[in-house]
Amino acid sequence: MSAAPPEPGPPAYLPFTRPSIDEATIAGVAEVLRSGHLTTGPQARALEAKLSAHCGGRPVRVFNSGTCTMEIALRIAGIGPGHEVITTPLSWVATSNVILAVGARPVFVDIDPVTRNLDLNRVAAAITPATRALLPVDLAGLPVDRDQLHALAQRHRLRVVEDAAQSFGSCWQGKPIGSFGDFVSFSFHPNKNITTIEGGALVLNDEREAKLAEQYRLQGVVRTGFDGMEVERVGGKFNLTDVAARVGLGQLVHLEAFTTRRRELARIYFEEFDRPAVRALGLQLPPADWASTNWHMFQVVLPEARLTIRRAEVMAQLHAAGIGSGVHYPAIHRFALYRRLGWKDGDFPHAEYVGRNTLTLPLFPAMSRANVVRVVDALAAILKAHQPS
Repeated sequence: MSAAPPEPGPPAYLPFTRPSIDEATIAGVAEVLRSGHLTTGPQARALEAKLSAHCGGRPVRVFNSGTCTMEIALRIAGIGPGHEVITTPLSWVATSNVILAVGARPVFVDIDPVTRNLDLNRVAAAITPATRALLPVDLAGLPVDRDQLHALAQRHRLRVVEDAAQSFGSCWQGKPIGSFGDFVSFSFHPNKNITTIEGGALVLNDEREAKLAEQYRLQGVVRTGFDGMEVERVGGKFNLTDVAARVGLGQLVHLEAFTTRRRELARIYFEEFDRPAVRALGLQLPPADWASTNWHMFQVVLPEARLTIRRAEVMAQLHAAGIGSGVHYPAIHRFALYRRLGWKDGDFPHAEYVGRNTLTLPLFPAMSRANVVRVVDALAAILKAHQPS
């Protein structure tokens, strides 16, 4: 008698994101390691050249994070103590922390509840004589309206630092984000659409700004000849290694394919969430933008008033079902640091509501249609089981 087939095990854990790194890139990293040239060098310069080409020939410099890029942009723009920078309360806290780091004050403006981006229609009322810049965020890769943004900045003579950490590969009116505008900051963290493991890039306006960025990147140092060294300003230690840059070069060649696959998966999410029984649960979906966004994340907003449990319990039950999820992001002004600076609950109700109820679902190129169906089925079952009687 033949043995009975083994019982199928539980499905593999599905994280909310996972980078796709091919074997050619892994082999390329090994070559860099063998070369002995590990810190910033030819690979970083090659990555800068490729990024510049993507951004229409504008100067690009690479860094070890997408946080220092924003801080350096603010410093190049001359922003410091006594100045204000208008930004969104719904972002990773780095967005506003960099404003504090240069000695300026963040001024929050509430979000548009549909796009979940900074509500540009509210910005003019927040501008004061101390305002020097706007720092919008492309949440989940959905671009802020660049026409309105730059018209507003020009009208009030403000610099713009685009926190495009999540929107590399997105576009506006057919033009890649980064190919126009003022300062543009990208992140290449492992949860982004392409990665350098950790890292980022800053798109600048001219070579003067690029030289300043290089000084801020490495201790303010300017080198000439074999032994000439001068330090003109305080810089940091923000350079990107060649090992990380080689990962980025390998990722860049897949950008179009990654974006296409993310778009396909997002469409499947919309199809599955449009099933009548699921639609009736009252989830708020992201805007169905098929022209501009890179679909960095797929985020839903939970129907708070129609649930007997809060988001943390929803996430715990998804985790128990083998599905990862994330929170992007709690409202910044509700953190203790910002409360001490004077903000309080109720200041930005749209950001607070989304910050309490947003839920990031799995989305990465290696996912299948079956993975998306599994996520939607699991989330729908949890929500249905926890509605008021």
